[in-house]
Amino acid sequence: MTHFSVQKNSSARLPTRHGEFTATVYTDETGAEHVAISRYDAKSDKSPLVRLHSECLTGDVLGSLRCDCGEQLDIALQRIAAEGHGVLLYLRQEGRGIGLANKIRAYELQDSGMDTVQANEHLGFPADARDYQVAADMLKLEGVGTVRLMTNNPRKVAALEEQGIAIDQRLEIIARHEPERVGYLSTKADKLGHLFGEKVR
Repeated sequence: MTHFSVQKNSSARLPTRHGEFTATVYTDETGAEHVAISRYDAKSDKSPLVRLHSECLTGDVLGSLRCDCGEQLDIALQRIAAEGHGVLLYLRQEGRGIGLANKIRAYELQDSGMDTVQANEHLGFPADARDYQVAADMLKLEGVGTVRLMTNNPRKVAALEEQGIAIDQRLEIIARHEPERVGYLSTKADKLGHLFGEKVR
């Protein structure tokens, strides 16, 4: 019997400003709750649009301009609603997996001159502490085996492929240019290998 790192908990209709979705909550082995926000076209012969979105209170809720997270969340939901076939996984991995308090500590270090990678490492964390086992298992439990992945992060592509999820296409997801996030985006490109402005494969 296949063992999954998450367990399906509850599911309900979720009307939003972007359209109507189904929200399904999954609980992982630590007790953290993750959400699959989905809208499917059973007749579609295309792979669903998929976004792995890590929780970002400052960007998603408060509209912080230090990162592009909130805008990427909106763009992904808009695309899924427009096409009517996709799923966004909202993963409880605040601050690339270091938690909210440490993320704010990292912000303080960034204000003193460090970039995001240097700040995380100064606090004793890897540049990116996220794990995508939970995401892959959520997709499998959602019945998704092949995806068109909305990401600029090649690590997400590799992580899903390692877990048996086929990547049919990578679609870039680019937020507006904001002076506050220039350094943040440059660090993602230069040190974390994120791809910006490239054609999809």
